[in-house]
Amino acid sequence: MRVEGIVLREIRYKDTSKILTIYTKEHGKISAMARGAYKARSGLIANTQLFSHNEYEVYKGKNFHYINQGHIIDSFYSIREKMERVSYGYYMLEMIDKSIEEEQKSKKIFLLLEKALKILSNLEEDFLKFIVSYELKFISFLGYRPVIDKCALCDGRITSKSKFSIKSGGLICSACFSQDPGAKNIDRNIYHAMGEFLYAKLEDVSKIDITDKSLAKLHSILVQYILYNIDRKKFNSLSYIDCLKC
Repeated sequence: MRVEGIVLREIRYKDTSKILTIYTKEHGKISAMARGAYKARSGLIANTQLFSHNEYEVYKGKNFHYINQGHIIDSFYSIREKMERVSYGYYMLEMIDKSIEEEQKSKKIFLLLEKALKILSNLEEDFLKFIVSYELKFISFLGYRPVIDKCALCDGRITSKSKFSIKSGGLICSACFSQDPGAKNIDRNIYHAMGEFLYAKLEDVSKIDITDKSLAKLHSILVQYILYNIDRKKFNSLSYIDCLKC
């Protein structure tokens, strides 16, 4: 069968082969064996690189899909030319890999990843704004869009004096603070920016007005919110992003 997919992860298998995790448009996440992918003359070298977007011809075996051949749609090679692109790209791939079960498909998430990789390929600045907008869109498409237009607990009016409740799934008003002592304080800057990041096009997020401090805090809150909802403890790739700040 033919599938269109983006390579999320690769593991070397024996001397010359790879086991790939591929997020496909048609079948969601699959594991696929690329036999001989490390051989110098292999036709699968380019088709099995991280980030690459390909069309594959595969057949299903007992434990894996097996790749017969592949055709590159977009290698996204320029992501590898800048450390910030690589670091944020790794995070995007790991987010999908850790959030989605095998063969759980979502065309919306596939198209979001495809578009985000295209934008990331040429991004020169505002990487954190880009990833915050991606995080909000991703978790929303996964089914956990945070409540930001009313109190997530009482449906009451939200003002700039509010907090973000990870366990309740969004903003809570001052009357409900006692119901979640662990809710995260947010400032006026974060409160106003959240909706903009959620609904803005990824290519337009550089225009959003938010301080660096507030942006970093919003990113931290969203990481915790995503991890809570996918029942994971951490994203290993965030260590690369942290190193960029050193």
